Amino acid sequence: MNNNFSKLKDLVMSLEGDFEKFYDKGNAAAGTRVRKGMQDLKNMAQDIRKEVQDLKNDKAESAK
Repeated sequence: MNNNFSKLKDLVMSLEGDFEKFYDKGNAAAGTRVRKGMQDLKNMAQDIRKEVQDLKNDKAESAK
């Protein structure tokens, strides 16, 4: 889990430059990279959510 969270943070930090290029300078290609990065972020977040839910369910099963 910790590794996935680190990857998520790294992805967010890697998008910072493209956010600035798109919003401050109007660079359309940077906007495309931002959109792709945000889709990757969404997918990573979903994977983390699934992992957390699975761990939570496993703990509930072992408590029975």
